[in-house]
Amino acid sequence: MAHTVETLSKLLKKTPNEVITILTNAGIKGKQTDSSISAEERKILMSSLSKRSSGKSSMSVSRKPSSSTSSNTGGGVKVQVKKKRAKQAVAVEAESATNEAAQAAQAALDSGREADEKLLAQDAKRLEMTRLQKQQADDLKAKKEGAKQEQEVDKKAADKKPEEKSKEEKKPKRLRNTAAPSGNAGRRQLHVARHNPNRKLKKKDRTRLSQKTQEEQAQHGFQKPVEKVVHEVEIPDNIKVNDLAQKLTIKVGEVLKVLMGMGVMVTLNDVIDQDTALLVVEEMGHKGVASAEETIEDTMIEKSKPTGEQSPRPPVVTIMGHVDHGKTSLLDYIRKAKVTDGEAGGITQHIGAYQVDAEKGKITFIDTPGHAAFSKMRSRGANATDIIILVVAADDGVMPQTVESIKHAQKAGVPIIVAINKIDKEGADLDKIKQVLSTHDVISEDWGGEVMMLPVSAHTGEGVDALLEAISLTAEVLEFSAVVKSPANGTVLEARLEKGRGKVTTILVQSGTLKKGDIVIAGLEYGKVKQIVNDQGKVLKEAGPSMPVEVLGLSGVPNAGDEVLVVESERKAREVASFRKSKEREAELQRQQASKMENFLQKMEEGDVSTVNVLLKSDVRGSAQALVEALEELSTDEVRVKVVSSGVGGINNTDINLAATSGALVLGFNVRADAVARKTADNEGVKIEYYSIIYNLIDDVRAIMSGLLSPALSENIIGIAHVKDVFRSQKLGDIAGCMVEEGVVRKDSPIRVLRDSVVIYEGELESLRRFKDDVKEVKSGTECGIGVANYNDVQPGDQIEVFERIETARSL
Repeated sequence: MAHTVETLSKLLKKTPNEVITILTNAGIKGKQTDSSISAEERKILMSSLSKRSSGKSSMSVSRKPSSSTSSNTGGGVKVQVKKKRAKQAVAVEAESATNEAAQAAQAALDSGREADEKLLAQDAKRLEMTRLQKQQADDLKAKKEGAKQEQEVDKKAADKKPEEKSKEEKKPKRLRNTAAPSGNAGRRQLHVARHNPNRKLKKKDRTRLSQKTQEEQAQHGFQKPVEKVVHEVEIPDNIKVNDLAQKLTIKVGEVLKVLMGMGVMVTLNDVIDQDTALLVVEEMGHKGVASAEETIEDTMIEKSKPTGEQSPRPPVVTIMGHVDHGKTSLLDYIRKAKVTDGEAGGITQHIGAYQVDAEKGKITFIDTPGHAAFSKMRSRGANATDIIILVVAADDGVMPQTVESIKHAQKAGVPIIVAINKIDKEGADLDKIKQVLSTHDVISEDWGGEVMMLPVSAHTGEGVDALLEAISLTAEVLEFSAVVKSPANGTVLEARLEKGRGKVTTILVQSGTLKKGDIVIAGLEYGKVKQIVNDQGKVLKEAGPSMPVEVLGLSGVPNAGDEVLVVESERKAREVASFRKSKEREAELQRQQASKMENFLQKMEEGDVSTVNVLLKSDVRGSAQALVEALEELSTDEVRVKVVSSGVGGINNTDINLAATSGALVLGFNVRADAVARKTADNEGVKIEYYSIIYNLIDDVRAIMSGLLSPALSENIIGIAHVKDVFRSQKLGDIAGCMVEEGVVRKDSPIRVLRDSVVIYEGELESLRRFKDDVKEVKSGTECGIGVANYNDVQPGDQIEVFERIETARSL
């Protein structure tokens, strides 16, 4: 900012004339009030001001003695001294004020100078940037114009005829754009029109501009691909139709069209399985790949694999065989405890796991049910075990569940030891049992096979020690081992709700050590281990490999057979459980959709099917699963069992409301309904049945299903009449004069007209007369007149067969 004399005078608190005088004394002349003052001049002004102020201050301080002594004394002298002192004080104050003003002015001038310098630097920088930008724009414009001119020249050259080209080549070329004389360099060319952006373009210019725009747009437009694009699509286990369409980058309608063509009726939000999705992808001409991405569940399972040094562990032995062949009684003798006495009907209805001390170490026993309904439970027992003891009753022989147990063992690749029980009974034939077992690839060591077959008696204890010795020997040969010092890994054998304890889960620890406080995940459930109890009821702090224990603390009741893993944190367990639940939900939706479609198509084909709705509650999860399977297997083409809901625990009010809504029968297996549920059931008319033996439950459901079966219809011929002649009657139509040859002819009975032993008509017997009287029946050897409803083609020689339909109740 440039300072003038006037602005400086204001800063210095002086008049402009005083400032001009100071400048003139300093050698700077010719300044006016509005004259600008440079930086050098300001410095000279400030230096002169500082010299003057210092001179004044020295003058005011020095006191020169008066040359002439005053003759006056008294008051006059005093007044003069006072006046002088006052003048000196005023001068000092004025000088100090002048110094302060000069300093302030100097500071203001310095700050103004710095601001000026900054502004000048910024202006120079801005001008440089503007110049560069302008230069770049000019260069770009020049390039564009050069390219455009070249294109126009090429176009004109291509358009011209060869003759014109030759003429032009002969003509002398005119030189254009030659340098103009120096005198005309700045002259504006009047014949060149300046471009006005507001001027409306002519029609031909507008057409040319629009064509140019269209050409530019065409260059950047969508180019249709020449060849079909093939996508590689990753398909997870279950996928929504909408998501599949997005992966294929096509409309949902196209995918639905393909699915309908395959016979799958779905909507865009329905879930389809992986196999169906892969077929759709292939049908659409793309490549489908089963998704192999690593999920959070896979990561957790990989991390929880036991690592470390392996140590010997007790063998896990599962006792299998047919129902009532003495499996539990044999285990009772080994454990010296009577378990059988506490079971309804003397049959095991859930897995019991125990650990006993034998001579050569501990052995873990798993007792499985022998009833046909518990096939899946036996399969789980076979998969979680090291050795299978197949119990066969000497007096009963090989039975269906015995054969099924052999298949489970062979499928799991587990060694078998056959215990032939009840040898103390009469009629025991060991060789016959060995012979029947050999037909199922279970050959005794006596016959050159590898299977040990030992005769035992659970009643007297005969052969039990030899059986335990055989188990220990097999375990030594196979050398069972597991990692002890690592997080636990196991299998859920059973789970139930228990009053006062909550969710109780029976777990077989297969490797590692399960400790109190561990975070575990089992199937869809997770939680912190609050208590560990062994088979004898003792509370433990930890459980090692091959030990069956009851665990408290899970969030829910897991399914029997679920894998148990110890994880690092509850947050991780919650994430994996929610991931599994979402997968389960998708799979359930897919199953429901499939069953809906299947039911719809079956109804279209067969008509309506009778259904028995059942709501099932059980004491333990394994029994509930087994009962659901057993009941669903009872379904036939005409009558079906639909399990509306199945669960563990007592029957509550929610169950009754669900049963009332779906019209279901409530079945309680070793559980009871509470008082509120019973009252609601009475009000809603819901029937509740309690059972403790599985045979009775299945038989009762079978009886209900039999009642829904349509009765069987049979026909019984009650009489045959031979047509002798036919009479025409205006009132009654054709009347056949007949002789009853066999049986009885009854009025309103169904009849068939036979001609040459071929049925030509089937209908109703409308009128029956004996002479002129209407009668209800005519016996054999008697003549009668028969009127056939809606049929006028009866001829002499025809036979009329009279029959009745009999309904017979059917059973499953």
